Amino acid sequence: MEFVSIPSRAASSPSMNVSPIPRLNLLLNREPNWQRRENPVCYYKSCLHLRFPLKPISRTRFSCSAVASRIIDASPANDMTAEQKLRLLVQEFQSLTDPLDRVRRLLHYAELLPPFEDSLKSANNRVPGCTSRVWLHVEMGGDRKLKFLADSDSEVTKGFCACLIFVLDGATPEEVMALKTEDLEALSILGLNGKKDGSSRSRANSWHNVLMTMQKKTKELLAQAEGRPWGELFPSLIISAEGIQAKGSYAEAQARFLLPDELKITELVNLLEEKKIGVVAHFYMDPEVQGVLTAAQKLWPHIHISDSLVMADSAVKMAKSGCKFITVLGVDFMSENVRAILDHAGYPEVGVYRMSNERIGCSLADAAASPAYIEYLATAAASVHSPSLHVVYINTSLETKAYSHEVVPTITCTSSNVMQTILQAFSEINNLHVWYGPDTYMGRNIMDLLNQMALISDEEIAEVHPQHNRSSIASLIPRFHYFQEGTCIVHHLFGHEVVTKIKEQYRDAFLTAHFEVPGEMFSLAMEAKRRGTGVVGSTQNILDFIKERVTEAIDRNVDDHLQFVLGTESGMVTSIVAALEKLLKSQNAAKVTVEIVFPVSSDSITRTPTSSSTEDGDLFKFQVVPGVASGEGCSIHGGCASCPYMKMNSLDRLMDVCRSLPDETESLSEFKARSFNLETPNGKPIADVGCEPILHMRHFQATKRLPESLIHQILH
Repeated sequence: MEFVSIPSRAASSPSMNVSPIPRLNLLLNREPNWQRRENPVCYYKSCLHLRFPLKPISRTRFSCSAVASRIIDASPANDMTAEQKLRLLVQEFQSLTDPLDRVRRLLHYAELLPPFEDSLKSANNRVPGCTSRVWLHVEMGGDRKLKFLADSDSEVTKGFCACLIFVLDGATPEEVMALKTEDLEALSILGLNGKKDGSSRSRANSWHNVLMTMQKKTKELLAQAEGRPWGELFPSLIISAEGIQAKGSYAEAQARFLLPDELKITELVNLLEEKKIGVVAHFYMDPEVQGVLTAAQKLWPHIHISDSLVMADSAVKMAKSGCKFITVLGVDFMSENVRAILDHAGYPEVGVYRMSNERIGCSLADAAASPAYIEYLATAAASVHSPSLHVVYINTSLETKAYSHEVVPTITCTSSNVMQTILQAFSEINNLHVWYGPDTYMGRNIMDLLNQMALISDEEIAEVHPQHNRSSIASLIPRFHYFQEGTCIVHHLFGHEVVTKIKEQYRDAFLTAHFEVPGEMFSLAMEAKRRGTGVVGSTQNILDFIKERVTEAIDRNVDDHLQFVLGTESGMVTSIVAALEKLLKSQNAAKVTVEIVFPVSSDSITRTPTSSSTEDGDLFKFQVVPGVASGEGCSIHGGCASCPYMKMNSLDRLMDVCRSLPDETESLSEFKARSFNLETPNGKPIADVGCEPILHMRHFQATKRLPESLIHQILH
């Protein structure tokens, strides 16, 4: 299930300082005419007529609370600032008490938009992310004033465009950039009134998407006028039914492996079939490996690419189907989990092999095995006056899970179920303290979400978890703890530099983010999620979100270009491309193209040492570095979100291991997944104790409640 979203509340942005009930006397220093006139003549003429000199509107049957024309005539729109025009527009729509009147007014303004030439309806002028087709053309004069033209095949969206153009046409770049989507909520038009239905969300997105495109084009024009570069774009892949186009050297390196060598595919499948070998691989594999595996899946069913949670389950299914060996392409804790789960399921005879004779580490798993984490758990265990639960991220070793569980009762979590796990635990056990680890960014993001929940209504909280309200959330916040010294070296790259560039140049794109990203990226993605234009969660959540948005575009049966910022490890793109190609080629629909953008951080280490010299200090202590094929397409000034540990799993090594099976000479002894025959400090098998937190999570996923055995451990 996708990561939980916190409902947002309507709030005006301080940037435009729009009061929920604006007062025109602040603008005109007098009372509105309709308050002074006893029997106002109700004419349907308003502020937008000053910008669009079209035919006058005759008397209508709309509510006579509409703004009388003389108020607007007193302050010509051309002499007003964007803030003043927004206040006036808000006053006008709030004077219409019937929601249908506001929609009718919006539809009327759709008629006032000047004609939009067909020659301007180009792909470059399309507004992305809208259910309907929207076009926007922007020009900037020598006086630095912006001029906007817009059109849409939806009358409601055309009305939105008319309102935005009234406010911003003739504005300065600073005024355009100061306007926020929240400033428009005071108009109280359907879709900005807190309703949760799909049509309302779509209308709210129209406001946002058009405004974001206005601001993006404004920044681009301003850069051109000032003679400075607009900025180098992130590398990206464009997928269509016709094929794949790469933009940027890193994307080109990725694309080379999306059409793998047929001879390698055939050789691998023959080996797997002959020796009954199953393959479980993580989404973050090198694109060459994933390209071959994805193609080989069509010929050999016992190949599975997924996130870490599903890998062990898939291995059990393969063992049940007769596979004698399982090769694991991932980091060491993944192969350890596969080994333990197979043993627990009754398949100890099935061999499990990893892809290196060296340790394949993980920064998060290492953090959970550090002295600092042991001290953190000791602090949790010392809390004798209240019960404690340790919620440990799935991306940790079996040994860590076993040791933790003996110190503090432990349940495993994933990025997609961690929030619900924590909220459920708090609801079932009074005065509980929850200790989360080891991912510091995820812990900080959870705390941020809890603080957000404390500010929303009981009804909105109940949509997230039915057993909680503002009082319970406020009481549990001091009892939630998270480890302060653990990060994923990949998701750590999604910091301020990347976020700034996304805001600058990708403000109108769909935004995806793993739950492990730093807080600034997390907040940006959560804001997009609330609008329906983003997702925060696991790698599978990200893949599902992209597929859903593309399917919606195909179903609309119009030409469209969708752009997604990939806020997780770049190896994920292989599975995304495979899924999208299948969707785009199987539909007899209009042309839809999808662009996957790779955010790049200059903090990425992407070069290797030419000798054993360490004159640059710790910079070159990594044996492998981010990037495909030893880092092509990356530079020290623009790295790529690519895990160096995952890239230790190569296609050549997979082939070598498969050729050597069965391992009668013990040549693969260092490649075997570690089997835990050791015991915990309390004398129990590590494999048994380490599996227990995983089984607790399985129980929670199936029943939405903590298992009774875990509750007993917490309370006794």
